[in-house]
Amino acid sequence: MFYRRKLVLALLQKFEGSLGKTSFQKFLLLLTKMQERPDYHFVPYKFGCFSFQAMADISTMTKYEQVVLDSHGIKKIDKADYIIQLKETDKRALNQLFLLHGKKNYKDLIKYTYSKYPFYAINSEIADRYLAEDDLRIVRQHRPQSNRTILYTIGYEGITLEEYLNKLLLNDVKVLVDVRNNPLSMKYGFSKSQLVNSCKSVGIAYIHIPEVGIVSEQRQELKSQKDYDDPSAFFTL
Repeated sequence: MFYRRKLVLALLQKFEGSLGKTSFQKFLLLLTKMQERPDYHFVPYKFGCFSFQAMADISTMTKYEQVVLDSHGIKKIDKADYIIQLKETDKRALNQLFLLHGKKNYKDLIKYTYSKYPFYAINSEIADRYLAEDDLRIVRQHRPQSNRTILYTIGYEGITLEEYLNKLLLNDVKVLVDVRNNPLSMKYGFSKSQLVNSCKSVGIAYIHIPEVGIVSEQRQELKSQKDYDDPSAFFTL
C-alpha cells in the first residue's frame, strides 16, 4: 500500500473513524502542511482546498473495503491500526493536528483554513457564508490577475496534478492547450478526460489540438537531446 494512503487511514482513525468530505480535505491539508515533503497537494476548489489524488485514493480504498464513501462522508472500516505504521514525524504531526484543531466544528474549520491559506479559497462558493469582509478581501487579493496575453509552455514530469494546476492558476492561465497527439498518460490526472474535468473544476478551459503533437511511432524515435530540441523535423507544411 502507498504510504500516503496509510496517512489517510490514520487521519480517519484519529477522528474516530470518519469525517465529512469537506472536513476531511481541510484536516488533510493541515496535516500535510506539517510535513517536510507533503504526501498530498491541493488546488482551490468550490469548497476550498481539494486534493484530486486523495479522493482517487479514497475511491481505490473503497474497492479494497478499507473505507466507505457515501453522502455523509468517509468512514474507515479497515480494523488495522495505521497510526502505529506512520513515521514518527507524522505521528507527532497527527497528534498536534488533533490537539490544535480536533475540537473545531465545521464552521470554525472553514474559517480557519480559509484565513490561514486564502489561496485555496479563491474559487470557493461558500466563502461569503463564513468569512468577514476583511477576510474576503484578502482572499480576493490572492487571486492572480494579469492583463497581459502570454503563451506559456508547461510539462508535468516530476509534479502532481495539483501542482500542475496551481502553476497554471498562479500565472493566471485561462486556457490550457493540450498538443499531445495521443493525450493518454500512465500518470494520474494527465489523461485527457481527467485533465478536462480537473481544469474545469478550477476555472481553466481545456482545448486539445492533436495535430500539433508527435505521433507515438515518431516519438519512439526520439533518442538524443538534439531530437527533443528539434521536433520540427516531424512536421511538414
